[in-house]
Amino acid sequence: MLKFVKNHMESITGIEIYPIISLLIFFIFFVVLFWWVITAKKDYIKTVSNIPFENQNPSKL
Repeated sequence: MLKFVKNHMESITGIEIYPIISLLIFFIFFVVLFWWVITAKKDYIKTVSNIPFENQNPSKL
């Protein structure tokens, strides 16, 4: 099965750019995500982490 797919992919011209593009998108996304996590303000992180606890109604638990 893999041999069939590999032979079929080799016959398509210009397909070698797609793995490079997908790797760049993956790398850029995680670099931006890492940068956002490092530069996020502590107050914002604390506020967002407490959101699930704000609207709890003890009578429904």
